Amino acid sequence: MHQGIRISGFGGQGVISAGVILAYAGMLEGRKVSWFPAYGAEMRGGTANCSVVISDDDVASPVVSQPDTVIVMNEPSLAKFEPLLKKGGLLLINSSLVKSKPTRTDVRVVYVPVNALAEELGNTKIANIVMLGAFAGQTKAVSIDALGKALPKVFKRAKPEMIELNIKALKKGATWN
Repeated sequence: MHQGIRISGFGGQGVISAGVILAYAGMLEGRKVSWFPAYGAEMRGGTANCSVVISDDDVASPVVSQPDTVIVMNEPSLAKFEPLLKKGGLLLINSSLVKSKPTRTDVRVVYVPVNALAEELGNTKIANIVMLGAFAGQTKAVSIDALGKALPKVFKRAKPEMIELNIKALKKGATWN
């Protein structure tokens, strides 16, 4: 198994932390992983992104130039990262914020209203976690269980009730179709 993922959105949407959680979950499942963030002006509202690789084999490069999956959390990310997606790849789109449609017909597109689903759970800040659940549900690259176990490792100071809310978000995303 080899899954190269590009996660992208506005700074503040939890793109970087989503990548860390995903990589940590892969490690918990005994896979080889890499995580490569893009920082800079992105942290102030520009487009932030990170590359994550989860693999059964050694990871040759942390940069994912032709991803198997692209996760798009905002409008500018669709235009920027859709062209990089591997033919036959998965494009996960936050349909709560992204109104444009992809131009590619050679990829699988799944629209997930992650902001709306997070709002149903009572906290829009967990939209990134809903999307991680959708990713796991669509790809089976990591399990919801591993993602749930990664949460307290990444969010060390989070209160137990926040971890529980995030686990609910993972499950909600995983069952979205």
